[in-house]
Amino acid sequence: QVQLVESGGGLVQAGGSLKLSCTVSGHTFSSFDMGWFRLAPEFVAHISRSGGSAAYADFVKGRFTISRDNAKNTVYLQMNSLKTEDTALYYCAADVTGGSYYYTDYDYWGQGTQVTVSS
Repeated sequence: QVQLVESGGGLVQAGGSLKLSCTVSGHTFSSFDMGWFRLAPEFVAHISRSGGSAAYADFVKGRFTISRDNAKNTVYLQMNSLKTEDTALYYCAADVTGGSYYYTDYDYWGQGTQVTVSS
């Protein structure tokens, strides 16, 4: 059974930073492309299974960075220069097929971690 567990959310002031983590168990992590989404659900970032390519929604480009450590079965989302409009529940998701930015193509989901940005 594949499980994804996010962590790292919290309350931060505008302009601050947070780093989200998502650890995957129950399957070979390196066989998944990984994505981060936020409600409702909205694509945020994607990283290929090798970590060799990444893509971002326009509204986070230059501020967020997705990365992964296949040895630790973990994907990260470094969030800098946070804005109040980044407030949301953030989910990580795993895609078996790969190459998609659409939430409907993702096979496994975590429970979400709340990010709240105050002004």
